[in-house]
Amino acid sequence: MKITVIGAGYVGLVSGVCLASKGHQVICVDVRKEIVNCLNSGTPHIFENHLENLLQTVVNDKLFSATTDLNRALENSDLVLIAVGTPSLNGKIDLGQMKMVSNQIGKFLRKSDKFLAIVVKSTVVPSTTDSLIKDIIESESEKKLGDFGLGMNPEFLREGNAIDDFMNPDRIVIGFEDFRTKNLLNQLYDNWNCQKLFVNSRTAEMIKYANNTLLACLISMNNELSNLSSTVGDIDYLDVIDGISSDNRWSPTINNEKIYPSIISYFTPGAGFGGSCFPKDVQAIRTLGESLGLNMNMSNSILNVNDNQPDVALRKIENSPLASKSVLFLGLSFKPNTDDIRESSSIKILNLLLSRDYNIIAHDPIAVKNTKKEVQNTRLKFTVDWKSEIKNNDIVIIGTNWEEYKKLTSILGEEKSKKLIIDCKRLLDSSEIKYHHYSTYGK
Repeated sequence: MKITVIGAGYVGLVSGVCLASKGHQVICVDVRKEIVNCLNSGTPHIFENHLENLLQTVVNDKLFSATTDLNRALENSDLVLIAVGTPSLNGKIDLGQMKMVSNQIGKFLRKSDKFLAIVVKSTVVPSTTDSLIKDIIESESEKKLGDFGLGMNPEFLREGNAIDDFMNPDRIVIGFEDFRTKNLLNQLYDNWNCQKLFVNSRTAEMIKYANNTLLACLISMNNELSNLSSTVGDIDYLDVIDGISSDNRWSPTINNEKIYPSIISYFTPGAGFGGSCFPKDVQAIRTLGESLGLNMNMSNSILNVNDNQPDVALRKIENSPLASKSVLFLGLSFKPNTDDIRESSSIKILNLLLSRDYNIIAHDPIAVKNTKKEVQNTRLKFTVDWKSEIKNNDIVIIGTNWEEYKKLTSILGEEKSKKLIIDCKRLLDSSEIKYHHYSTYGK
């Protein structure tokens, strides 16, 4: 099938490359000429595990190309995936790019007799596709739904695992407003052997938001309970998690073997959720509900707990007997295996410390470049050799659970001066840290 993907951001590029790897002919459209040139040379402009090798393969096989010419791409496509950004603006998603693209597609259709299925891949609130997008395209094209197709196909990609998530999904949600689009989307994913859910567009939109809001709720609820455990004292919240997860409703016993699903990982307390999805999506669904006259109490609580979690790390430092302003900060991205620092709890803690005159040496395997753009402060320095900086700093904070930071335990075993270790991600085994003061969330 011939496909146009509009938007070479995280979702658009990963989706386009993966679809091309399944044999589809993909043209990726982006307004940024420098990014188009990079993609056509097989070089991605974003970091994602395995993306570069896969991009090079599909470019060499002539299954993937990029262009700034939207009309040329549309002329050679059966189906269009819109994957432009929908950033948060005062708690509401900004649909500016979505409106612009819909306008351009409508103008193309006015001069074309071909049937084109337009499918929204970006995360948009329920009723966006079948109302706003449809109205713009109908107005600009002077055609009606049926002359063109319309649908919504949400993504469920985890940064760092996006290629595997796309190639081996739990399910594929296919939202459609006409049966020709339903059939084209079914054909698009014919090579995927997983459950396919066929629903209308606004249901598909709601599935994405409900999925992320419920996961965010689980994180905030466990963070609130872990904070309570710490305040009560003499409770390790990991022991609480063991007790909870032993319940068969979370972890069933199958053939006399206890099965612990991946959802249990969302129980682990920490400095809060971040990234490009959870904060933005919970804010957007809250704003939508409030605009319709609903209180959205749970959504507000999820966000309130999350906003306060970075403060916990600061209190741990300020309540420590170590009167030091010297900090080694390990990990800046919102999660490992990505350079994304959007809504990163590490950056929030970093800014809190800088506002209180701490001097910080920071390290991250791949997110330093993005951090330098975001945080500019003379008391913030960066290092490529974090191990050598341990002796020079009395406080060590693990902000992101990169695997390499597990080496900290053995290094501390040889360190003579006492350190305060704030492990925001429960990465280390506290029983192996004897001499130094170890502190974490939920303990």
